[in-house]
Amino acid sequence: MSCKTVLLVCYGNICRSPMAEGFLNRMLEKNDKSVEVKVISAGLHAYGGSPTAEAIETMRIEGIDISGFMSKQLTEELIEEADLILTMRKRYSDDILSRYPEAEHKVFTLKEFAGETENLDVEDPYGEGMKAYRVCAKEIKKILTNAFEEIVS
Repeated sequence: MSCKTVLLVCYGNICRSPMAEGFLNRMLEKNDKSVEVKVISAGLHAYGGSPTAEAIETMRIEGIDISGFMSKQLTEELIEEADLILTMRKRYSDDILSRYPEAEHKVFTLKEFAGETENLDVEDPYGEGMKAYRVCAKEIKKILTNAFEEIVS
């Protein structure tokens, strides 16, 4: 059995990437492939806090508990550990590649990796209320579903 590490990246690691990590871990639990996937997430400007109350509630409604999650700063070690790095915005990919050009072969936006070519950003729901979080979670879940076979291959 092979093991693959997927790193999900957003700005603060308190909204989008923890929700994406929760969704992807649940998809992997239901998967019968012979590939083991380790899912981690980080933020370009994380401070070690909990997900927002809205992110926790949104995921609770989905049946996923992210309440114990703690955000973490993106580090060179995480970049090196990851086999695949999926960002929530194009500018996050650009930022990572400006600092770690050797990671070019494994850095994509989540939407880009799912085959989308237009509007490659997953909008940040931070400060926008529960409706924005529900819309964001639905979008992330759809994108991960579309990209799932590629992620585990």
